[in-house]
Amino acid sequence: MIALLQRVSHARVEVDGDIVGQIERGLLVFLCAERNDQEADADSLLSRLLSYRVFPDDAGKMNRSVTDIGGGILLVPQFTLAADTRSGTRPSFTPAAPPERGRILFDYFVQRASARHPLVKTGQFGADMKVSLTNDGPVTFWLRVPHAPAN
Repeated sequence: MIALLQRVSHARVEVDGDIVGQIERGLLVFLCAERNDQEADADSLLSRLLSYRVFPDDAGKMNRSVTDIGGGILLVPQFTLAADTRSGTRPSFTPAAPPERGRILFDYFVQRASARHPLVKTGQFGADMKVSLTNDGPVTFWLRVPHAPAN
C-alpha cells in the first residue's frame, strides 16, 4: 500500500459542492491499494502512519507524530499513486488494486484508523473529489509498505 502524507494546517474534501471530510492541523493522506495488497499491508502502513514523526517539537525538529499532537487525519482514496509512469506519455494503472478490492482495503484502513485515532475523516471512494489544503512547511512524504508474505 502507498500513502502520500502532507502535514497540513487545514484540509478538506468536497464532492458535488458538499464538504465530506475536513480537518484542521494534522495529516492529509492520499491512500492507494496496490494489486496483491492484503489487510496486513494496511495494518502495517497504518502503524507507520500513526507513529511517523513529521510535526515539530519545542526545538523545531520533526519529533512528534500525528498521535503525539492529537491532530486530525483526512484519508483520501487515490488509485493514481500506483501509476506506472516509466514510459510513454500516458500512465498505466495496472499496478493499482482493482476498484472493488481497492474499496475494501480503503474501508478497512478507515475502520482500523478510526479505532486507533480519535479524529479520522475521509474523502469518498470513486467520487470526483475536490481537495483543498494548506500544506504546513511544506512537508510531504511518500510511504509504501511491501506486500506481506502469503500465509
